[in-house]
Amino acid sequence: MSKKIIYTDNAPKAIGPYSQGVIAGGFLFISGQVPIDPKNGDVLKESIEIQTNQVINNIENICKEAGRGLSDIVKITIYLTDLGDFADVNKVMIERFEEPYPARATIEISALPLGVNVEIDAVVNAND
Repeated sequence: MSKKIIYTDNAPKAIGPYSQGVIAGGFLFISGQVPIDPKNGDVLKESIEIQTNQVINNIENICKEAGRGLSDIVKITIYLTDLGDFADVNKVMIERFEEPYPARATIEISALPLGVNVEIDAVVNAND
């Protein structure tokens, strides 16, 4: 099976040995995104809402590079350092996504890279 690497300057550069996105088997797999502003490299540590919006912006920009949008996302996984932020993340999700919403899992973990509070990865339908 072949794979195509997706890269855009409108999302943060990988902070490890991975690609921003990979298309394979009819899907775009987007690596976990954290709240880094790709314009200046700043790590956002403000409110969970600001962090989540930046993460979704990064995911959206990777989708756009592959000719897709948020509506093409079929599955996301949200990693939170505090499940107490669950309701606030849901508010952002309702603002940024439309029904039918993607399938989703939300997991509380002890820590995330760069000391942020949220990371999200996504699986996107890449079929034309």
